[in-house]
Formats: sequence, C-alpha cells, structure tokens
Amino acid sequence: MTTTAPTSEMTPAPIEPQPKAMRVARLVSLDALRGFDMFWIIGGEEVVRAIAEPYAKEHHRWAEIAMKQIDHTPWAGFTFYDLIFPMFVFIVGVSLVFSLNKAIDTRGKAAAVRRVIIRGIVLYLLGLIFYGGLSWSFGGIYAQHKNPTFDPSNYHTAFSRVIADIRFMGVLQRIAICYTVSGLLFCFFKPRTLLYIAASLLVIYWGLMTFVRAPGQDHRSFDEHKNIANWIDAHYLPGYKWDGRHDPEGLLSTIPAVGGCLLGVLAGVLLFRNKYGPWGNVLILIVGGAILIGAGYAWGFQFPVIKKLWTSSFVLLTTGISAVLLGLFYLVVDVIKFRIWAAPFVWIGMNAITLYLVWNLFEDGFRKISAALVGGPDSELAHHIPKDDLAIAQAVVAVLLILTLARFLYKRQIFLRV
Repeated sequence: MTTTAPTSEMTPAPIEPQPKAMRVARLVSLDALRGFDMFWIIGGEEVVRAIAEPYAKEHHRWAEIAMKQIDHTPWAGFTFYDLIFPMFVFIVGVSLVFSLNKAIDTRGKAAAVRRVIIRGIVLYLLGLIFYGGLSWSFGGIYAQHKNPTFDPSNYHTAFSRVIADIRFMGVLQRIAICYTVSGLLFCFFKPRTLLYIAASLLVIYWGLMTFVRAPGQDHRSFDEHKNIANWIDAHYLPGYKWDGRHDPEGLLSTIPAVGGCLLGVLAGVLLFRNKYGPWGNVLILIVGGAILIGAGYAWGFQFPVIKKLWTSSFVLLTTGISAVLLGLFYLVVDVIKFRIWAAPFVWIGMNAITLYLVWNLFEDGFRKISAALVGGPDSELAHHIPKDDLAIAQAVVAVLLILTLARFLYKRQIFLRV
C-alpha cells in the first residue's frame, strides 16, 4: 500500500502537469525580446532621435511624437522609453523559470538556491562598481560627472567621499534584487502562491503610498519630493541618488518592482510547462496582457502611472505591455518560426548585460569611431551631405558597431552571464 504526501503551498517548483518531454527547453523569442528591449538602450534611441529631431524642430507631428516617446516622462504619465527597464525586469522573471528548473532538475533545489544567491550578489556588486564604485568613486568623479553641483570637499574623509559617490540603488542593483527575491520564491512556492505574493506586494505598496504621508507634509501626495518613497530615499538611502535627494530605483519602490518580476515568473511558468500548447500560450499572454494594461490604466486614476515611483499602476501597465509583446514575439519566432528578422535582436539578447555595460562605459568611444568612419563636421563628406543626414549616419554606424560586437560574441558562443 502506498501513501501520497499531502501537497502544500511550500512544494518546491517546478511542478510537472506535463511530462518532461512536453517542456520547452529554450525560447528563441525570449532572447529576441530581450535583445529588442536592450537595442533601444544601446543606440536605437539615438537613431530615432537623429531622424526625428530636425522634423520636430519644424513641428512635424509624427516627429514630435517620436521625440516624446524616446524620452522618459518627467513625472506622471507614460512613454515608450518608460517601458524599457520594467520590461527587462519582467523578462528576468520569465528567464529564471527556465534556468532554475534546469538547475533543480539536474543538481537539486539547494544548488539552485546557491546559484540564485551567488548570481544576485555578483550582479549587485557589479552595479556598485558600475555606478560609482571602486574605479570611479575617489574624488567624486562619478558624482561630478552626473551632477555638476556635487562638491567632494563637503565630505570630511576619503571614505565619506567614496560612499557619497556610490549609487547603492541603480538599474543593475534593482535587477539583482528582483532576480534574487523572485528566484528564491520560485524555488520554494507554487505559481499560485507567487501570484498572491505579487498581488500583495502591489497592494502593500499602494497602501503605503496612499495612506502614509511623508513627514512634514500636510496631506498624502504622489508629487515629487512630497511622497513617502522620496522621503525614505532622502533620509535612509546613502550615497549618490540619481535625482538629487531621491532615486527612481529607490528603496520603497523596489517592492512593486519585485512584484513585476514575479508576474514575469508566472509568464515563464506558462511557457515552460506548455500545458495549453503554443497557440494557447499566445492567447493567454496577449489576452492576459491586455487585461493588465486595462487594470493599470484604471488604477492610474487613483494611483497615477509614475515611472520614477514604480507605482503599482505603472507595474501593471508595463507588465501587460511586456506580456503582449512576449506573446507576439513567441507567436512569430517560436510558433510560426519566422526568425530571420530577429537575428540581430537574438545576438544582443544573448549578451544583454554585457552589451549594456560596454555601451555605457564606452559610449563616447563608439561615437568617436563612428564619427571617424563617417566623417566629422570638417570632413570631405560633410561638405556634400546635409548636417542632419550626417548625424543620422553617425548614429546608425554606432549601432552597427555594437551589433558587430554582439554578432562576434554570438557566433563564437561567448556568452558572458553573471
């Protein structure tokens, strides 16, 4: 006589409603979407800007719209460029399902947990170094570059100057935290529980922002400098802060960011299990994404869509758009298998973090090489083509240079992952 142990919400992932043969080992569409997302950071935005800016000056409507969409919203509202980072966090959630399921299957849950913790620590430390740590901190070089009003003489010791110059909560650090928390939760809880946790995080953040007023304020406010998230950053977040007294990747706003990553985990579970088949996956992603978009806009009437606060409405909106795009990429690339157009995005997507670091560290170098290849304002070519066309050519060549690097790494199977 055999007995079956009762299940519980603490049953470790993965759960296998389908045989292992039915699982999806890897999605080309996921790499393509990650590359599409990163493309806009490593030069795509500059190409659009170079094309649209001359027309925007002449008040062409399409150009004005394009210029607005490739820049962040100053505060409340939403543009295409506001989607880039939260979509990457969503993709992190989707991706970790595939990598951790493989680790759990081959080496066990304990090894998967160690992997999550080690990778999270490495990525966070990399963020500290990249955003003002070790190589840039001394003398306030980083802070002076980002904030000309920064005065290192205000800090009495070398150590305090180093601390003041390090950005403790930046893009890479937020990715590290979201990956670590989501990865650990995935290792221990069922998808249904992960959904409850994600929803709870969004509701808790809404409650804090809605009902807790910042000290010194007469009433609750979502305005810049007047909300509780900005107040916590100003008083408890050490080091350099991107917006002066607070940071768009600050302490309190990390709560909903983790929620968005967990929603990505749920999308990853859907695709990994493949329980509903390819067309069912597409339908669930697109319809589910559309519902989240509507919910985000509706919630935004009370809790405005604000990227710099990562409001819960912002998370629902961006997660919904990300899910729809994932569904479309999955349909075209992995279901219909029309892939030739996506090759450059796959090159980028396979080394997204590496290319992000390379572009941000050597952006001026790419521009200088591009200018040398195309010709600067005093070159012979500049005398034969309009200035605006020259700017477009330089932006395009800079992107082609980073794409060449991405293809080189891809073709030689060099994938630098933390």
